Amino acid sequence: MTATTVTPKAPVTPEPPGAEARVRVRASRLVLYTVLVVVTGLMLGPFGWLVVTGLKTTPELAASPVHWLPDAIQWHNFADAFTQIDFLGYARNSLIVSLIYATLVTLSSAWVGFGFARLDAPGKKVLFGVLLGSMMLPQMITLFPTYLIFAKLGMVDTYWPWVLWGLAAAPYLVFLFRQFFAGMPRELEEAAIVDGASYPRIFRQIFLPQSWPVLAASFVIAFTWSWGDFIAPMLLLSSDRTTLSVAIMTSYVTPGGLPVNNLLAAGSVMYVVPILLIFLVAQRGFVAGMSTTGLK
Repeated sequence: MTATTVTPKAPVTPEPPGAEARVRVRASRLVLYTVLVVVTGLMLGPFGWLVVTGLKTTPELAASPVHWLPDAIQWHNFADAFTQIDFLGYARNSLIVSLIYATLVTLSSAWVGFGFARLDAPGKKVLFGVLLGSMMLPQMITLFPTYLIFAKLGMVDTYWPWVLWGLAAAPYLVFLFRQFFAGMPRELEEAAIVDGASYPRIFRQIFLPQSWPVLAASFVIAFTWSWGDFIAPMLLLSSDRTTLSVAIMTSYVTPGGLPVNNLLAAGSVMYVVPILLIFLVAQRGFVAGMSTTGLK
């Protein structure tokens, strides 16, 4: 009989525990990152097209079919957009208006939000519901009556309307502060009341210093509102005091009144830069404020 030699099989090395789970996590992350890149591209697409438009010549803008990229980059369009109008002067006007409004409305909204969150009074919930309901009103409904009031008071062509708007608080910002202050421990104010502190002092020395994320978010939001506003400066300010948004939309035109689109695009790109810089500086506080608002 012939002996049969049996070759021993190599031992199978088992996969380390959790390897399959890690593969699934990596696959899900890849899908997530792909979706984020696509969404980011869609969001940045209009701004990228604005930049490309600002680098084209007038014939390239009128070409059919669409001329996607300029044959020669026209950097001078940005210089022309900057020098054709008093760009720095109008930007200074926009900065003054936006800083006045953003600073005052942030502080006034914080104070009103503190009252809704920490003080008890009859009808508080009803009043808060009315406040939230006012966010549904379009700006045009209140703008013209407001203009008539400011005209009667002699405040047209001054910065007083933005001061009064700032002192009046903003419903959305009040909601942000109210949600944030409602999540703070009740023991903070009770200890301060025992020590003899009044509510204005409690707000100023305890609640306000701890609300810097919401303060940053509120300031960025309010600054963006005012910087991007076109209708109110158009109605209330003269051509010398008007803001950059109005100047850009009304100044880059031909003698026949047609818009010069490449200069309009170049000026719009420079117009957006301050908002991007402010967001980059305050982004940590902005994101923290938006993510912590309403969390107990």
